[in-house]
Amino acid sequence: MPINPDAVGSVGAPFRHAWTSKDSILYALGVGAGAVDPLDELAFTTENSNGIDQQALPTMAVVLGMGGGAAMAGIGSFNPAMLVHGAQAFTLHRPIPVSGEVETTGEVTAIWDKGKGAVVEVTSTSVDVASGDPVFTNVMSAFIRGEGGFGGERGPSGPHNVAPEREPDHVVTYPTRTDQALLYRLSGDRNPLHSDPTFAALGGFDRPILHGLCTYGFTGRALLHSLCDGDPARFTSMDGRFSSPVLPGEELTVSIWRTGDGEALFRTAGGDGRTVLDSGRVTFA
Repeated sequence: MPINPDAVGSVGAPFRHAWTSKDSILYALGVGAGAVDPLDELAFTTENSNGIDQQALPTMAVVLGMGGGAAMAGIGSFNPAMLVHGAQAFTLHRPIPVSGEVETTGEVTAIWDKGKGAVVEVTSTSVDVASGDPVFTNVMSAFIRGEGGFGGERGPSGPHNVAPEREPDHVVTYPTRTDQALLYRLSGDRNPLHSDPTFAALGGFDRPILHGLCTYGFTGRALLHSLCDGDPARFTSMDGRFSSPVLPGEELTVSIWRTGDGEALFRTAGGDGRTVLDSGRVTFA
């Protein structure tokens, strides 16, 4: 069957995800923490540095909440190769602990007809298994090529979170490693598009590309250090739209515009200046 627009409101089976201190370190290394200076960001890359308490990066919420994708099972059949991760947002209800377990429940909150494709939005809530308290909420949008034209609502369109026409308040450039995707995949996303040259070629790429959520994590680090003085407790939400693939080894440059008390807009560019993550908005304490 094709995409079923009546699937809006359907809820996937709850999914539990436990992680350890080692997993928090591995995620941080996967998004470049400490790569420029190994003594930098030790709070995220070590668990036993003298006088430093280990912490988890805020963007790890997008990895720990992946179980919410189970809600996609009810939207109908489609070719997975036609699915593109369109946008990702998350809100933290408390800082992520360096180890723990959450139970995530996802709900299909929108299906929009874009003509040449369909956009499916899934909202996932993750609660601490021990206490039942909410830890974070993720909102993921996927564009599925060839699945539009079913007569549904088009949904929101046009630019949003548009950066001001002035110089940014902060500009941060990070290098990525040529093996960055191989390192990041150890946090859970084993899609061969990011590791297998043959599979990547089927998608039209000369070689495996970087995970979009890895670029997202690099961007989150730039926001954390520029706006929150590196303190995850001050980071409250992040929203962005993927606009171009990144190749491992490219530099990523994050431009940040403060737009109010506790709010900023951002855009991430690849090594040649093209925008790879846009319509970005972050809130912080």
